[in-house]
This record gives sequence, structure tokens and C-alpha cells, in this order.
Amino acid sequence: MDYDRLLSLATDLGYGLLESGAEIYRVEESIQRLLHAYGVVQADPFVIPNCIIVSMVTPEGEPMTRVRRMPSHGTDVDLLERYNDLCRALCREPAPLAEAEERLRWIGRHRREYAMPVLMAAYVVASAAFTLFFGGTLRDALCGGLCGLAIGVALTAMTWLKTNLFFKSMIGAAISALLALGLTHVGLGQHSEKIIIGALMALVPGIIFTNAIRDVMAGDMVAGISKIADALLTGVSVALGTAFALGITRFLWGV
Repeated sequence: MDYDRLLSLATDLGYGLLESGAEIYRVEESIQRLLHAYGVVQADPFVIPNCIIVSMVTPEGEPMTRVRRMPSHGTDVDLLERYNDLCRALCREPAPLAEAEERLRWIGRHRREYAMPVLMAAYVVASAAFTLFFGGTLRDALCGGLCGLAIGVALTAMTWLKTNLFFKSMIGAAISALLALGLTHVGLGQHSEKIIIGALMALVPGIIFTNAIRDVMAGDMVAGISKIADALLTGVSVALGTAFALGITRFLWGV
């Protein structure tokens, strides 16, 4: 058994899971179960949102460690399910390392990509639906959809410019709120506050906060607290962007 390749395989699988948005306990448990399936008795993965450290001791008593840095990432449930299925399959029937590595690379090469029109349509539909959910009219929903489209375009452009999450959320919120207030001012929208909150739901870090609570409940306090801080910081950035828009419109239109 080439334990160096095995350690790399387990670390890369954990990296894929974490990059896809998996909870910390799921990443650690998957790495540990995979190493145990290949005959490693002592395996100790340590994962936080931006780093993976995997240590193990071979049957010959040789300690080995691998570290991988995790950049900023989002959530891809389809990719997460594929990595999770691969881990379960390898734990049930450990395949030769070359085959397991190829299956892992195949998942990374064949991740599902959505065309830009589909992504923008998702922003429009979600924002319009949330506007209706919060009590807006059909005209408000139309305005909410336009605001969601503005958020999608802004986030895509700033991602291309490699802007960090804080400024992406703040600028996206500011543009959306300005557009919502402008559409209401010209008479297209009826309730600016419902349009704003409906569109801003596209920026709310709900998955991050949910995973953070699950990590805390699972005992991963460092990871959970850091994710909670991340979610709260994103909330602050959204609030700052919205407040900026409200201040500008109050100064210009006195409303």
C-alpha cells in the first residue's frame, strides 16, 4: 500500500467536500472512514473552514501529515452529493488507489455548470417569489425580480474582478436597494420595503449560518464560531449597503 497516495486521496476528497459546502463534521468523518477502510487504524483529520489537516500513522508506525489551504468558496449540493457517494462507495468496497484517484478526478472535471441566463433567471424568480412571500403585490414582485437581476449581474461582475465577499454583498445590496427605491419613486413599485427585503434574500447567508449551528451542535466550536462570524459579517455588509442606498435617496428625494 502506498500510504502517501492514500493520504493524498483522503485529503483531496475532504477538500472536494469542503469546497462543495459540506459541514465540518461530515468532512472529518468522511476522511476518517476512508482511511479506516484502507486499513489505517489511527487517522486524525482536523478541519476548519479554510484549512484541512490530515494526520495518520501507517501500520509500520510511520506518522504522515498533509495540509491543504481552502480558499473562499460557495455551495454546490450536486457536487457535494457526488463526493459523498464516492466516499460511501470506497468505504464499502475499497478500490485500487489508481481507480479511486481517477474517480475523484472525474467528479472534479464533470461538475455541473449553469449558463449565465439560467443563473440570472434564478435570481429573478427567487427575488420575485420572496417579494410575494413578504406581502408584496404583483407589481412589487416584478420590481423585486428586476432587483434580483441587478444583484446577480453585480455579483457576477465582482466575482470576475475577484472582490471579497464583504464588498460583493455590500455593493449588491446597495444597487438592489437603490433600484427598488427608484422603481417605487417612478410609480412602478408600490411597497419599497417589501421589494428591498425580497431582493436581499438572495444575499442572506442562510446555508452558512445553518451549517455553523450544526457544527456547533456537533462539537466543532472553532469551525462553527468562525462560520457564525462570517455569516454575521455578511449580514453587516448587506445592512451597510442598504443603509447607504436609503441615505442617498433620502438626500436626493427627501423620502
